[in-house]
Amino acid sequence: MAEIIDGKAIAARVRAEVKSEVERLRAAGIVPGLATVLVGEDEASKIYVRGKHRAAEEVGIRSIARELPAATSSDRLLALIRELNDDPDVTGFIVQLPLPAQIDPAEVAAAIDPLKDVDGLTPTNAGLLVQARAALAPATPSGVIELLRASGTELEGAEAVIVGRSDLVGRPLASLLLAENATVTVCHSRTRDLAAVCRRADVLVAAIGRPRLIGADMVKQGATVIDVGTTRTEDGLTGDVDFDAVKEKARAITPVPGGVGPMTIAMLLKNTVKAAALQQSTAVRRSLGGE
Repeated sequence: MAEIIDGKAIAARVRAEVKSEVERLRAAGIVPGLATVLVGEDEASKIYVRGKHRAAEEVGIRSIARELPAATSSDRLLALIRELNDDPDVTGFIVQLPLPAQIDPAEVAAAIDPLKDVDGLTPTNAGLLVQARAALAPATPSGVIELLRASGTELEGAEAVIVGRSDLVGRPLASLLLAENATVTVCHSRTRDLAAVCRRADVLVAAIGRPRLIGADMVKQGATVIDVGTTRTEDGLTGDVDFDAVKEKARAITPVPGGVGPMTIAMLLKNTVKAAALQQSTAVRRSLGGE
């Protein structure tokens, strides 16, 4: 029977560490501020944003909400991003995805100051991540690494398989695992014999958004299994892994909910504090092409 990796408990520890760092920064006259930009009326996005603000306030981070109507033009959103880039009270901000169809997410990401990019999605931070130099890596992949460390999973020399190649999870997680000296395979819709590839994995990460895609027959005995997927079904939130079957075979596994989910916000808060500290260094800003 697998060890159940308790994402809620690990996230609580990370938040406590963030709170202590916020108190240290405030004592030095630095008040971290997290802003969110929500475009449109997507109910799930509203819930996510409220959760981020509540979590920020709990650790002493200033919380700033900016909302725009669904019909907002790219020019209007880009103007708001420039405003947040220049606002000294905002040390980090995110533009909540998905965006309305008339707005190009890549153009939006490129407009964000890399030192305030607490989602780690700007071309600058994505490029630095590939070079193993990123200061601000995406929150969900960073949370996966934290869960693996907390579960005592040996990453150096391990064979890691990621199912899913999204810009939000799969691709950045591959870079983070490579930085830990794992041997990494990224699978996707064109992968031949997905089950056979997954069975090689010492560390298997499912992040493709297909409920219960990963069954016990796809998991190596004693593997660590991290389930990033969340899909709302008639049974409630369901992950990409058939949890009940796989837990009998894995060494350790994350549940859904209560696994990766709590870590995403915790690591976002950690990035906000890290961004506040980075912005005090003119050398860092110059290295990223700023003033």
